[in-house]
Amino acid sequence: MILKLLAIGDTYGEPGRKAVEQHVTRMKRSGEVDFVLCNAENAAGGAGVTESVARELFSVGCDVLTGGDHFFDKRREVEDYLKKETRLVRPSNFPKGLPGSGSCVVECKGVRIGVVHVAGQVFMRYHFSSPLLALDEEIAKVRKDGASVVLVDFHAEATSEKWASSWYVDGRVSAIVGTHTHVQTADERVTAKGTACLTDLGMTGPYDSVIGAEKEGILNRFLTQIGGKKEVATGDVRLCGAIVTVDGLTGKALSIERVQRKLEV
Repeated sequence: MILKLLAIGDTYGEPGRKAVEQHVTRMKRSGEVDFVLCNAENAAGGAGVTESVARELFSVGCDVLTGGDHFFDKRREVEDYLKKETRLVRPSNFPKGLPGSGSCVVECKGVRIGVVHVAGQVFMRYHFSSPLLALDEEIAKVRKDGASVVLVDFHAEATSEKWASSWYVDGRVSAIVGTHTHVQTADERVTAKGTACLTDLGMTGPYDSVIGAEKEGILNRFLTQIGGKKEVATGDVRLCGAIVTVDGLTGKALSIERVQRKLEV
């Protein structure tokens, strides 16, 4: 069984959600993709995720949602939902005791797909525990739950950390894709051991912006060093990510292709 997995980069605010709705619906209906992983840590107003936003993204065809360092920015609006929706996954190396899980397993066309989510340590605002040790733990967990395909969302700032981590899990996962920087990289590859890699999927949202936010406010921050409220931009909206083709039996990746599609209005 050959499966096509779409991994969507950081979905930013309502514009990003509109792009997900338009393109995921079409891509699933046409058979272009079978399974959709969407990073949703910025999906609620540019910071965090809520129950209503998660439900919206699931309703348009997303199979699993991941987060990042902003995952709990709207904790009150998502905490109870985490207790009943296992397909909304947070970084597994957040401090112990927080609600939610760092991995899940879902079935697609008879194939069990494990999704693992970790956050990096380099240049990140929180002091996450070792992502490599977390990867070991979560990969073992989803394998024990019968996953033959494993997809990793590595949420991190530094290219070097993402690149090194891809070698650490080489041959143990089907794909490892990066999120967080909101800038799509052009370093996609499939290793000899059958692991697809891309340092960053990019941002799904408004590109007439500074990584999703209105330009004027961000420029003022740089000029004055005084923070202000970030406003979600609206122009030049695109879906950004990658399609990974995998062998559902062996779990090996066959190809990876970057995706960037504009919102049609």
